Amino acid sequence: MKEGLETHYLESIYNHVAHRYDLQHAWLTAGSDERGRHMVVNHSVRPGDHVLDCGSGTGSTAFLASNIIGPEGKLTLFDLSDGMLNVAREKAKSMGVDKRIIFQTGDMINLPFADNTFDTVLSTYSLCPLFDPARGALELYRVLKPGGQAGIAHSAAPSNPILNWLADRVEDLVWLFPNISIGCRAVSVLPNLQQAGAKLKYHRKIGVPLWPFEVFVVEKPE
Repeated sequence: MKEGLETHYLESIYNHVAHRYDLQHAWLTAGSDERGRHMVVNHSVRPGDHVLDCGSGTGSTAFLASNIIGPEGKLTLFDLSDGMLNVAREKAKSMGVDKRIIFQTGDMINLPFADNTFDTVLSTYSLCPLFDPARGALELYRVLKPGGQAGIAHSAAPSNPILNWLADRVEDLVWLFPNISIGCRAVSVLPNLQQAGAKLKYHRKIGVPLWPFEVFVVEKPE
C-alpha cells in the first residue's frame, strides 16, 4: 500500500478540487461512489440519530442521511478541507437545511469529540487518503456510542491477482497527478475495527474491477 500524502498537502489538494470534486469522483468511479453512499446510509442511519459524517467532503453522504434522521436528528459534517465544507454549505443552503447542520474542520486522525458521542458515524471515501487509515477508523469507532453503527466505504484492492497487479501499475501513473488521484489508494480497515470489538452487520464489494470499493457497516456492542 502506498503511503498517504502529508496532511497539509492533502488539505491543499482538496481545497483546489472542491468545486469539481463531485463530478470528478463520479466520473472516475463510473458512478459507483454514489451507489456506495446509498448502501452505507441505508444500512446504518436511523430516524432521530445524532450522525457524524467524517471526511464529509461536499456533503453528498450527509444529505442522504439528513433525509432519514428527520428534524429530530442531528448532523455534523467534519472535514479537513475548508474548501470542501464551503461547497457543502452552499448545497445545504440551497436545500434549506443549513440551519440544522454543524460544519467543523479538523483531522480525522485526531477527532475533537468525546468517546461515545454519536449514534451513527459515516465515512465514505475519506479513509483512503489518510496517512494512517487504521488509526482514522479507530477514531470513528471511539466516538461511536455503544449500540451505534459505523457505515464505511473506501477504495479496496481487486481480489484477482492479475487485476491487482494492473491496478497497481495504473495507480503508479495516476499518483503522479495529485489533483486527479486526490491521495486515494486501496486500504483495509475492517480487521482493525473487528479487533477492537466491532461486529460486522453488512458487507459488500462494488465498483469497477480495477478500482473496487469495500462497503460495510459495523456495530459497537452495548
